[in-house]
Amino acid sequence: MTEDQKVVDPEKERRKIKCVKKMKDIMTTYYIEAKTTEQSGKKIAWITSGGPVEPLIAMDVIPVYPENHGAMIGASKMGVDLCEKAEEMGYASDLCSYARADIACATVNGGPIGGLPRPDMLVCCNNICGTVLKWYEVQARYFDVPLFILDTPISHTDFNDEARRYVRRQFDEYIDFLEEHCGRKLDHDRLAEIGRLSIAGQKLWQAVLDTTRHKPAPMSAFDAFFHLALIVTLRGTQTVVDYYTELLAEMENRIAQGISAVPDEKIRLLWDNLPVWFRTKWLSEKFASHGACLVADTYTSAWCSSLKYLDENDFLGSMAEGYSRIYLNIGVDAMAAEVLRMIDHYDADGLVMHSNRSCKPYSLGQYDIQKIVQAEKRIPALMIEADMTDARNFAESQIETRIDAYMEVLKAKL
Repeated sequence: MTEDQKVVDPEKERRKIKCVKKMKDIMTTYYIEAKTTEQSGKKIAWITSGGPVEPLIAMDVIPVYPENHGAMIGASKMGVDLCEKAEEMGYASDLCSYARADIACATVNGGPIGGLPRPDMLVCCNNICGTVLKWYEVQARYFDVPLFILDTPISHTDFNDEARRYVRRQFDEYIDFLEEHCGRKLDHDRLAEIGRLSIAGQKLWQAVLDTTRHKPAPMSAFDAFFHLALIVTLRGTQTVVDYYTELLAEMENRIAQGISAVPDEKIRLLWDNLPVWFRTKWLSEKFASHGACLVADTYTSAWCSSLKYLDENDFLGSMAEGYSRIYLNIGVDAMAAEVLRMIDHYDADGLVMHSNRSCKPYSLGQYDIQKIVQAEKRIPALMIEADMTDARNFAESQIETRIDAYMEVLKAKL
């Protein structure tokens, strides 16, 4: 049977999200621009996924995210080869697979897009983990480029005035760093406008995620994992606002037409931790086979978690708290409180936790969170042990058995 002769399932086609193509086009254009800076004369900064990108946008610096690249490597099933290469270079297999894949990739221009464009500078913010500090130091030495580190103290319970002043001063140093290496002054009016666009984009992204409160949900967390890329990569641009406006309209239209992510949705689940990038399709289909939809997750919602601390009328002044109090930079009790809130908000029947071998800050407190959730909500939780990029740490038959058993428990409970 030829491609043209393949039987098309009308219902499956109807459930496809139309904005996917536009998203791919936007990201393709973005990477082409980043890889052709010799024509535009723009500078490139590699930046951590939780780092403050808005000043880069304001300085016409193209932000590039090694962690996004790590996710692409995982989704393209290239993680094992690159992680093994990093291990041959002397890096431990216990190190974050994003870091291993990126460090190895830089030496061979490998990966799904032929390597990332060479950076002119690196910007590292430790609000997501401590590994990024050494990872970015390694890359700064390899490319022989300047590195700026923004240190955000962990906000276990509160963000006091001393912490606020400490981080705020660093934002002034960050701007000085950019002005020095770009050879021009920052336009503060432009930064203020980019701040307003950043907040608008985050609000729209939250609105998109909140469409899954509808039963049945018009999209799943697996869809959110894909559509997240723009709020991470191009936050602070009109492109993000326009795209999420269109995606939100599509989700609302799907609700009106009764189009759901999972046919005959019976069970609603909350996902905790990063995706298993190389097995998202398998996991999506496995849960769907039980009539289960992952309606929300702590990962994609993290890019809206600072909204309550950001002030669109004083964006620069509020960035210190906004970038310090993200999900991975708070205490376990605060993380558990957020999980409990999301269970109520999305009316989840169960919790699926990815114990991610690569991401220690995300994974180390999960058993405590699991106990708190079970005590407070009386709902069962499933723990899946895997990795976000390194497929050697994924035991399919074991995970399948766990999911099947967990679904039977949930079905009996409901």
